[in-house]
Amino acid sequence: MIFCNNGSNSKRGMLAGLALSFLGATGAQAAEEVRISGLTWPGYGFWYIAMEKDLAPELDLSYQRIEDPFESFNLVTAGQMDVVSNTAEFTPVGVARGMPIRLVALANLSNGADKIVLSPGYETAEDLKGAEVAVLEGGLAQIFVAMWLEQQGVAYDAVTYKNIIADDAFAAQVGGSVAASEYWEPYGSNVLKTVPGSSMAADSADPYWLKQAVVADGLYFGAEFIAERPDTARKTLKAMYDAISWWKNNPAEGNQIIADRMKMSLEDVEMVLGTEGTFLDGGLYVYDFMEAARFCGSAPGEAPFGQSNGQIAEHWQLVSEWWVKFGLIERTSPASTGVECKLHADLYADGYRG
Repeated sequence: MIFCNNGSNSKRGMLAGLALSFLGATGAQAAEEVRISGLTWPGYGFWYIAMEKDLAPELDLSYQRIEDPFESFNLVTAGQMDVVSNTAEFTPVGVARGMPIRLVALANLSNGADKIVLSPGYETAEDLKGAEVAVLEGGLAQIFVAMWLEQQGVAYDAVTYKNIIADDAFAAQVGGSVAASEYWEPYGSNVLKTVPGSSMAADSADPYWLKQAVVADGLYFGAEFIAERPDTARKTLKAMYDAISWWKNNPAEGNQIIADRMKMSLEDVEMVLGTEGTFLDGGLYVYDFMEAARFCGSAPGEAPFGQSNGQIAEHWQLVSEWWVKFGLIERTSPASTGVECKLHADLYADGYRG
């Protein structure tokens, strides 16, 4: 009896062990890998919250900080990246170059996080004619400056665009080698503090820029990722919005997570995202699910800041026309070639509201 019981217990133990091993293996398989990349920027830090708080247990999310957006998009083209967080103006250029990327959301809107700063001795757009202005050529900063110049009655090509950004642009303006620069925070505020006589010519918090939705970040999914793994793509999108909702209820802890994982100072993260959980006291307004879905035209109602339902198509057309002017693309194409709003529509139809 004792021998038999011990044998039975051993068999049960072996079976239990095998069952646990099997469950562990299938559990590991169930956590499907999703590869995400983007800049070192607080607005993209919600991916880290989704990971740290396990808001998408069925997904194995990873975020790789890559400071060159073209590298990220090339990785998508090579099938080595699924999702890219980046500024929202790149899609027409990427599509024209044959990159299999889709803009699935306007992720956030600069609400004071971007500035055009004039060097001492320059007071108006008129003063900049023939001068050098530091921007990221082929990037959002160039469109921001060009639109501002035309808004002020100066031709967009009346200045020379100098392709320097961030730390290098800061050094150039401190050294007096450029007449103006476009910055994201904290660089803009630091120039205004450091360079006596410098001045802010344009601020993305102005209602005009908010309504245009030009100075914004986007969320890009690989076309293959959407087509071949649609359920995973929807879960990935949901994970981001769940992280944003979590942050709104826990801004202090959320900001600390983002600061730690992005290797940024907490002060810089708070400057961009704010501390109240509203996205109205920082320099960046992050869209929740319903706001992004409305901007995409995938849910009823109006988007914030006077933007219209479905404005993402107008946004595509606007930036496309600027890239034609700057010679980055030859012609404009329909928004349907680079914009994909079905993921939002599917989540909304399933009852998700963020």
